[in-house]
Order: sequence, then C-alpha cells, then structure tokens
Amino acid sequence: MGLRVDIGVFAHNEAAGIAAMVRTLVQQDSGGMDLRVVILANGCRDETAALARTAAAGLARVEVADLAAPGKSRTWNTFVHDVSRPDADILIFADSDITLPAADCLARLAQGLSARPALWVLNSQPVKDIAANPVGLTPLDRMIAAAGGGLDDWKHAICGQLYAMPAAAARRFHLPIGLPVEDGFLRAMVLTDALTGPEDFSRIDGLDGLFHIYASERSIGALLRHQVRIVIGSAINAALFAQLRDLPADRRHPQLRTSAADSAWVGGVIRQRLPSWRFGYVPWHFLTKRLARGFAAPRNAKRLPVVAAGFGFDAIVYIWAQIRMAKGDGAGFW
Repeated sequence: MGLRVDIGVFAHNEAAGIAAMVRTLVQQDSGGMDLRVVILANGCRDETAALARTAAAGLARVEVADLAAPGKSRTWNTFVHDVSRPDADILIFADSDITLPAADCLARLAQGLSARPALWVLNSQPVKDIAANPVGLTPLDRMIAAAGGGLDDWKHAICGQLYAMPAAAARRFHLPIGLPVEDGFLRAMVLTDALTGPEDFSRIDGLDGLFHIYASERSIGALLRHQVRIVIGSAINAALFAQLRDLPADRRHPQLRTSAADSAWVGGVIRQRLPSWRFGYVPWHFLTKRLARGFAAPRNAKRLPVVAAGFGFDAIVYIWAQIRMAKGDGAGFW
C-alpha cells in the first residue's frame, strides 16, 4: 500500500465549513499512499462532529473523533498518541478552515517528507486569502496583505495550519495542556529534542511550491486580538522553557509526558515565574524585535513610516498582552 499516512484535522466549532473540508479531503489524490483522515472535533459547542459524520458517511478513509475537551495541544496529544494508527509512517496536521489549492497537496507533503528522512517537520507555505486573490481589496486589506513578514521564515518555523512529521518523531513529544501557541512550543521541542541539545535547524524545512490558503483577519481589532494571543502564548512558552531547563536533561521528556496529563501544570508555571521584576509578564523583545529588524535593514526613507507604524502596533499589543495576563489570561487563552 505504500506510505501509511494519518491526517489529523483540528476542528473546534467549525460547523459552518467542516462538510466542505471533508469533501476537499476525500478529493485529494492519494498518490498511491494509504491515507486515513481523522476529523478531530474537540470541545465543540456546535454541530461540527455531527455534520462531519454526515459528510463522511460511507467514506472508508474518513473518521470522526468527537473529543469532549477542547484545546489544540491536548488534541495534538490525542491524535499522535491515541488516535493515529500505531503503524502509521507519517502524520499530517491540518486546520479545518484552510483551503487546499491543488488535489495533490497532501500527497506532495507526505512524499516530500518521506524523501528526506533526516527531517522531523515539513511545512506547507501559508498564504493569506487576500494575497492569493487580491481582487476588490480595501486599503486596509491591502495593508494587511502586505504585512506578511512574520511568515517569511515559514521554512524554519512550524505553522500549525498544515505540516507533516514522521510518526516516530512526533511520538517523541507531548505538549502541555493549555498552550495558547502550540506550534511555537513544538518548534522549540523539535529543534532541541525537548531542550536536551543545541538547536538543529536541519530538522525543519518547507516544501517549495506547496502552499495552503487561510482566511486573513480583516479588521484592526481582529488583528490586535490575534497578535495579543500570539504574544501571550510566546511569553508563556518562554516561561515553560525556563521551567524545563531547570530540570536535569533526562527529566525533560518525562516532564512533558506528565504535563500532557495535568491541566494545571501550565497555570502553575505561569504563577511561579510571572510576572518577572525585569519586564512584567511579556519579555521586552516582543516589543522591540520589529523595530530592531527595521533599523538593521538598509536605510530607506520610505520604510521609516512603516517601521514607526509597526512599532506603534507592537506597543499597543505589548501593553494589551501585559494587561490581559495580569487579569489572568494565560493557560488555555485562545
């Protein structure tokens, strides 16, 4: 049967689009592989699971897992360690609200990973819908479409919307319950094998020419809320990394396994380590990194207003994130 590939599709309150996603997935070319799709309906308060079952009725390679508890990191653990086939070769992780522009997206992702056995993660490139189809855009849309610099490093990051891992590599890890930004945490674990060694950037790459499309935020308020979540999640990740580094190296993987079964662990680390007397809840570099990149780039008078506007946006996000964390938003914040 060739490669055995399990595809976990993360769906939380996605009733509006889950049937269309199931249809898209079954129309994907298998490329001669043994493909199995699992819709991971987690903590849904709508009809996501029921609609997915209806759409998957009679389809042998599509299953629906109706999981009572929400959370992407918790669901990631369930898919990797409990739901995926023990003899799967490759696991693909996909959000349910993305668009696959070609019928061979998943086959190319799996085959591309299989062809490079040293890789632990292979990414699809994320592309905003307003960049993929720039028709009838407002000035705000065009500004948002142009502000994609955060994804310039997609080959060396992990974009949680669509990526693949060898099953054996994925099963080395467990993710703490309640991570607001699970893909950033996973990236650090992959690069360092759970902080037990130096970063090895050869473990992560992206597949040239392969991309997926995601719905962009279309308002300043939505952008702010999204970025605040990212900053809060990254600040929490930094605290968790410090907590793990305080342990002997041979205790770090076991601690991750424990944290994957303990919904209170992340919150306990936050209370223990934050706020810091130096920076509060959010480290300074989240405020200054865009400004530093701007000044490091070749001087251009036209760029100065863009850099200034970016710093102003980051300042608002930084202050808002500090306030939200002071009010208790942390573990599980979404």
